Amino acid sequence: MDKQRILIVDDDGNIAELISLYLKKEMFETCIASDGEEALKQVDIFRPDLILLDLMLPGIDGYEVCKRVRANAQIPIIMLSAKGETFDKVLGLELGADDYMVKPFDSKELVARVKAVLRRRETQTQTPQNVQSEKTESVSYPDLEINLSNYTVKYMGSRVEMPPKELELLYFLASHPNQVFSREQLLGQIWEYDYMGDSRTVDVHIKRLREKIHDHDKWSIATVWRVGYKFETAF
Repeated sequence: MDKQRILIVDDDGNIAELISLYLKKEMFETCIASDGEEALKQVDIFRPDLILLDLMLPGIDGYEVCKRVRANAQIPIIMLSAKGETFDKVLGLELGADDYMVKPFDSKELVARVKAVLRRRETQTQTPQNVQSEKTESVSYPDLEINLSNYTVKYMGSRVEMPPKELELLYFLASHPNQVFSREQLLGQIWEYDYMGDSRTVDVHIKRLREKIHDHDKWSIATVWRVGYKFETAF
């Protein structure tokens, strides 16, 4: 079995080497890039299964690297930064990052997040395209259809493009109509590990969903003050 490949992008050589050491112990293959330009080259050469991307890079910064990678591929990206402000996290997630970790971080948590993101990606691609799934995971409401089997959303008759975690969050809420979930519960369900970061992650994804899927007279994504969110239905 081929090892999964992790591209580590960080201009601090000591940190990059330390991360590489942790990942190699978990049987990952690693490659290190010290700046944004080299990172973009290695995306094509090394063909990583996941990118660990520092934001503060010389030349092309991490935000720009994320944008360019996202324009051409859906490689999972975990951003690494000493910036812990909510604005920085929100910006990173809105650019398409799958996760955001603030330095310094625990090595075990980093490995757990890497494995969780890769596990989600494997789940999405493990069913052969020429084999029809015996059970289609989908949920439908007036003017809205969410299909988790092929990761598609149709809203008002048109297909809506969204990253996997947005779709998974929408599907989970819509599969449990009128049931309230806290942010922590949603993090556990969608991100699949004991999330130790900012629950603002859920708020960002809800915001992005609302920009693409507007409230209907029969259903809506509702905020439950001081608790979390629910998919509210009128029938």
